[in-house]
Amino acid sequence: MSQINVQKEGYRVYGKHVYGNLIGCRNEEALRDVEMLKNIVLEAARVGNMTVLDVKAWKIGEGASVVAIILESHITIHTWPEYKYATVDVYSCGEHTDPEAAFNYIVSVLRPLRIERGVADRSLE
Repeated sequence: MSQINVQKEGYRVYGKHVYGNLIGCRNEEALRDVEMLKNIVLEAARVGNMTVLDVKAWKIGEGASVVAIILESHITIHTWPEYKYATVDVYSCGEHTDPEAAFNYIVSVLRPLRIERGVADRSLE
C-alpha cells in the first residue's frame, strides 16, 4: 500500500474530521433506504473531492448504516428513522478535499431541524 504524504500549511499530516448529530431529519424516506443513503454518500464524496474505494451498507432495524471508505479516510451515516435522527462522520487526510462541503451536502439532503456539529483538527505538525 502506498503512503500518502500530505503537506498543508506546514503540517506533516493533514487531517480534518467533521461530525455531527442530525436531529429532526425531515427526509425520513432517506433514513430508511439503504440504496438512497449509499447514493447520498457517493455524491457527498464527489462534492468533497474525495476518491471512493468502497461502500458498504446494512439495514439495521428501521434504520441503516453506510460506510464509504475513501482513499483519504471515510464517510459514515448511521440512521434511526423512528427518532428522525442520524449521525454523520466525514474524515479526510487529503489536502485537496473538502470534508465540510461533503458534510453540508449530507445535511442538505437529510434536512434536519437541528444540527450538533463538531470539527476536529487531526493534523500532525
